[in-house]
Amino acid sequence: MNPGPAEVEDLLRRHAPQVLGALVRRYGHFDAAEDAVQEALLAAYRQWQHSGLPDNPRGWLIRTASRRLTDQLRQDSARRRREQRAAALTPRDAFTSPPPGESRAPAADDTLTLLFLCCHPLLSPAAQIALTLRAVGGLTTAEIARAHLVPEATMAQRISRAKHKVRGEPFRQPGPADREQRLAVVLQVLYLIFNEGYTATSGSDLHRADLAREAIRLTRAVRALLPRDGRVTGLLALMVLTEARSAARSGPHGELVPLDEQDRTLWDRAAVEEGTGLVEEALSQGPAGAYQLQAAIAALHDEAGRAEDTDWPQILALYDILVRRAADPMAELGRAVALAMVRGPRAGLSAVAALEDRLADHHRLDAVRAHLLEKAGDLDEARAAYGRAAGRTLSTPEARYLRMRAARLGGHAGEEAVHEGAEDGRTE
Repeated sequence: MNPGPAEVEDLLRRHAPQVLGALVRRYGHFDAAEDAVQEALLAAYRQWQHSGLPDNPRGWLIRTASRRLTDQLRQDSARRRREQRAAALTPRDAFTSPPPGESRAPAADDTLTLLFLCCHPLLSPAAQIALTLRAVGGLTTAEIARAHLVPEATMAQRISRAKHKVRGEPFRQPGPADREQRLAVVLQVLYLIFNEGYTATSGSDLHRADLAREAIRLTRAVRALLPRDGRVTGLLALMVLTEARSAARSGPHGELVPLDEQDRTLWDRAAVEEGTGLVEEALSQGPAGAYQLQAAIAALHDEAGRAEDTDWPQILALYDILVRRAADPMAELGRAVALAMVRGPRAGLSAVAALEDRLADHHRLDAVRAHLLEKAGDLDEARAAYGRAAGRTLSTPEARYLRMRAARLGGHAGEEAVHEGAEDGRTE
């Protein structure tokens, strides 16, 4: 039985950074290797659905990408020496057995090395993040551009320049001092990859499980290198605790289910237990930073047996510390919700209003505002805010949910939301 598109996509996403790492380790030429890997992935996607999976998918991808890379080098007459070297290194078998020194197991070390290479000090922080999201996270240029609120063409140029800058850099794990210099960016990238997986910013799926799992896997690998670093432990705790709720986040038709309406019996209690243990460990490993604080907030949510049992005063206290230590508008938006739960929706709305300039045109600002307006009884304004939020998100499940919330409030705006949903196929 041949694999379906989703199965092939998941397999390719898992292998892509490993294959790119193998090529860069052997040949260098980061930019050309990345292009060759993309061509191999496209060829695999087209072929495997019809001809079935090869015995060694990763080996097939490495062999195919290597051939594309050497062909590309041959076409450049000015790089004759590189052509000869690449030709000499071209794999001569179908990888039915691994090459010398390479295990048949997934090349986690190559992926981790690639992760640190993409965060090279030669690159600006913005370029480090963009390149890593592209090469390791497998996000498209458009997805990365949306995450950074910049045009896609701008992001494409940024990624291209970054690939050229790291070309020729040695492919090896950085030493302790260099690793520390790159770690903050590595963790930020893993955080962004996980967030895109947990709540996709576009498309028909709410949850991209492959991205979320890969982010958790890579974070575990970083923690194996740095087991006593509270930032790493905190990030892993945050991911595990958040992903523990994934089974309850969508209904039978893929619709979004908000946290306070989720069936908590579907939460992964083993993951919750692991995550809370990691939070305790992270908080004992030095001063609490952003990841440890967010993980502690996630633990308070996960430990509540019912939504009404949530310890909102403690969550608000943690958010107060978080926003003082990290100027993150999304964290401040989360604080606005906690503030509303403790002191009432009007207090939360005042906090939301203070974020207007920093989150202009972002659908989450309007979504939170709509929720708080609804709680405050301002139904007309709530309907309008839900409508604006639905129009600004590129996620079909989120847009469907926001239109449904507007429709529940009734009135002309609610009828209009249902009509728009019926036109574009987004009603339940």
